[in-house]
Amino acid sequence: MAEPIVNHLFSLVRTHCPADPGAKVFIETSDGARYTYADLLARSGAYASALRALGVKPGDRVAVQVEKSAEVIFLYLGAVRAGAVFLPLNTAYTGPEIAYFLGDAEPALFVCDPAREADLSAVAGQAGVPQTRTLDAAGHGSMAQAADSASPDFADVPRGADDLAAILYTSGTTGRSKGAMLSHDNLASNALTLAQYWHFTERDVLIHALPVFHTHGLFVATNIVLATGGTMLFLPRLDAKKILELMPRATAMMGVPTFYTRLLKEPGLTREAAAHMRLFVSGSAPLLAETHREWAQRTGHAILERYGMTETNMNTSNPYEGARRAGTVGFPLPGVTLRVVDPETGAPLGPEEVGMIEVKGPNVFQGYWRMPEKTAAELKVDGFFITGDLGKIDRDGYVHIVGRGKDLIITGGYNVYPKEIEVEIDALPGVVESAVIGLAHPDFGEGVTAVVVPGEGAPDEAAVLAALEGRLAKYKCPKRVLFAAELPRNAMGKVQKNLLRETHADLYRS
Repeated sequence: MAEPIVNHLFSLVRTHCPADPGAKVFIETSDGARYTYADLLARSGAYASALRALGVKPGDRVAVQVEKSAEVIFLYLGAVRAGAVFLPLNTAYTGPEIAYFLGDAEPALFVCDPAREADLSAVAGQAGVPQTRTLDAAGHGSMAQAADSASPDFADVPRGADDLAAILYTSGTTGRSKGAMLSHDNLASNALTLAQYWHFTERDVLIHALPVFHTHGLFVATNIVLATGGTMLFLPRLDAKKILELMPRATAMMGVPTFYTRLLKEPGLTREAAAHMRLFVSGSAPLLAETHREWAQRTGHAILERYGMTETNMNTSNPYEGARRAGTVGFPLPGVTLRVVDPETGAPLGPEEVGMIEVKGPNVFQGYWRMPEKTAAELKVDGFFITGDLGKIDRDGYVHIVGRGKDLIITGGYNVYPKEIEVEIDALPGVVESAVIGLAHPDFGEGVTAVVVPGEGAPDEAAVLAALEGRLAKYKCPKRVLFAAELPRNAMGKVQKNLLRETHADLYRS
C-alpha cells in the first residue's frame, strides 16, 4: 500500500515533535516568553490559514523582510505548510535593493516591518506585488493579526521532496542577485544529517543569536532543533554578555567568527562558564587559527568549524569526535561528495593540490530562479555544483578553503560582492575608478575596503562613506576608503586585487 502524500519538510517537524507538545518549550525569547511545540503547531497552522485566506497558493512566493522574532519562525513554517515558497530578505536591504528582489521573485505577498511600511509598500506596489502585510520584533502587525483571527487547524498542503520550500538570494558578481531555489528535501535532508553528525537530541538547548534571513540562522540552526525536538534560547542579536548568562542553561551555540571574538573579550568567559556546553559551531566566514586556539585555552572546548553556502546548505564539517583542526572545515558530510578540480579543465586534482571545489548531494539546490543559463553554467550535468571557492583536500582528508573565486568578501557572515559597491563609488563625482577588496579583520573575518583613484574634485573618505549610506546595506559599506594614484594591473589590463590585498594586509590588525 502506497504511503500517503505528505508535506515533505513539515513532516520532519511532525515526526520529531515531542509526545506531549504542550509540555516542551520550543522557543524561549530574551524577555522570557515561552512557546511550546503545541504553540508551534497551532501558530504555524494559523499562519498557513491566513496565507490561504490572503490568496497565497501552492508555489507562490512569500517575501519577508522583518526583524527576528518567534512569529517569523511560525510564519516560515506556515508558508511551508501552505505549500508556498518562503523568501527571507536581509533586514539591512534598502528600498532600491528590495525593489529588485520583489520584481524578480514576483511574490504573492510581501511582509515588512511596520516602521518601514509606508516606504516599502510603495516599493512593493511598483514591483507588482498584490499585497503587503506587517510584522515587528514584538510579533505584532497586520500579518500577526491575520493569524490571530485564522483557524490553527490546517491540513498541510502535499509537497514532495523536490518541490520548492524557499528561495534565498545570493549576491551576483555583476550586481544582479541570484535566487537559489531550495527544495523541501534540500532542507530536510541537511537538517537530519547535521543533527546526527553533531549529536543533537531532544535534550539539547541551543543559543540562537543569529539572524533568521539566511541559511545559517534559519535553515541550519532552526531546522536542526526542529529535526530533534530540542529547545532554542532566542536572542534578537549577538549580545556577548547575555550569551554568557545563558551558557549554564544551554548545551550548544552556533555563530559566526564575530561571536567568538566578542565573547573572548568578556572576562567572564571561563571553563566554568562553559562547563554545561557541549558544542560550539562556527561558520559563514573563516575562523582565524588564533581565535580557535584562544577559545580552547579559555573554555576547554574546540570550536567546530564547518563549510556551507546559500546554494547548498552545509557541505563539510570538522568531526564531532576527533580532531577539529584549525584552518580546516573538516570532511564532506555523509551523503555529500566533494572534489577539487582544475578550474580551467575540470580535471580532478590530487591531495594538497589547490583548485575549484565542487560538491554533489541531496543538499545541493535546484538552480537559480529564472536564470537557466546561470544554472547550466554552475550546475554540471553530472550533478556537481561549482562552488566558486578555491581549496584543497589534505592527505588526512580535511578540506581547506584557501580563497574564493570572483573576489567574494565574507564580512560578519554576510556575502558581499565588490562589483556592486564599485559601481556606486565609480558614479561619484571626482572618482576615476575604484577597487573593493576584503582584508583580514579581527572582528568581522574580513573588512570591506575600497581603494579609490581620485580625480579633480574627488571626495574624501568621509564623503564617500556618506554617499554610500542609504544606497547600500550597512554591512556592504566599506569600513575604510583608501586612495591611490592608480590601481595595479596585469598585462591584459585587469586590476590585480591580490596585490592590493597584499599591500594593505595589515590595515585592521592594529
